[in-house]
Amino acid sequence: MRSLVTGCAGFIGSHLTEALLDRGESVVGIDCFNDNYGRDQKLANLRHVRDWEAFEFVPIDLASGELQDLTDGCDVIFHLAAEPGVRSGWGPRYGQFLRNNVLATQCLLEAVKDRAGTALVHASSSSVYGGSAARPTREDVLAAPASPYGQTKLSAEHLCAVYADAYGLDWRCLRYFTVYGPRQRPDMALHLFLRAALESAPITVFGDGLQTRDFTYVADVVEATVAAGDAAAWRPLEPVNVGGGAPVSISETLDLIGDLCGRSLDIRHLPAQAGDVADTGADIERARDRLGWKPTTSLSDGLGRELDWVSSVLV
Repeated sequence: MRSLVTGCAGFIGSHLTEALLDRGESVVGIDCFNDNYGRDQKLANLRHVRDWEAFEFVPIDLASGELQDLTDGCDVIFHLAAEPGVRSGWGPRYGQFLRNNVLATQCLLEAVKDRAGTALVHASSSSVYGGSAARPTREDVLAAPASPYGQTKLSAEHLCAVYADAYGLDWRCLRYFTVYGPRQRPDMALHLFLRAALESAPITVFGDGLQTRDFTYVADVVEATVAAGDAAAWRPLEPVNVGGGAPVSISETLDLIGDLCGRSLDIRHLPAQAGDVADTGADIERARDRLGWKPTTSLSDGLGRELDWVSSVLV
């Protein structure tokens, strides 16, 4: 098997690349090192795979690079490259979101649209649902993003659906819910909370802390993603939720972090931010059905592993 992973130096992409190599596949990894966080962390994410003979790294921008040769001979393309961030998409940075989430996806679609037999596994986001009142949220509810990020992720889904319909593209869409674990982006809440707890620094919570999130451990997400690439048949135009299946409030999560660190936390509340939704929760019945997948990592165990990693990078 030969796979291509876009966003291979990112949080989830680097874990996925390792998992594919571990199972004996050859992997072409693409990343453009966009500036949403430090290049050094992204390079560190690739530390464990750079020496694999079966790994080829290509630093290229999907939105401007020539992709035909890179996609040649690939059995599965895992499209994880994106411009992330619910809060950072407002204002002048929105152009980056359009370019890296929509235009980049369209360029990749152009490169693979005539590749019969090649599956495109596309990483989307629970942010496409916005503040849906239906929880747990099923994939067939009306998608109504509450942020520019969610809007561009939904636009990328719509583009994929258009190409799938027009060209028969084997598109497989996964909607990830609040992924966490080692190598998590430094702007994400759990990374910020754990770092502050270790440094005995104040922790900022936007909102009252009663909002809930369906935290999903990165190894579970990778397992679902690999299973999507392996699936013998995928129902056309059918997204699949990938979530932890047990939403927890931010306040409860902070209590758990305090217990893991063995100290009380200095928590300070600020008003909720534009684009933040009150609650998220995935209905994962379709993932069980189609992929034979369910999450296996408890929040306590997953946070403990991320805590160990954050501690190691602070040294």
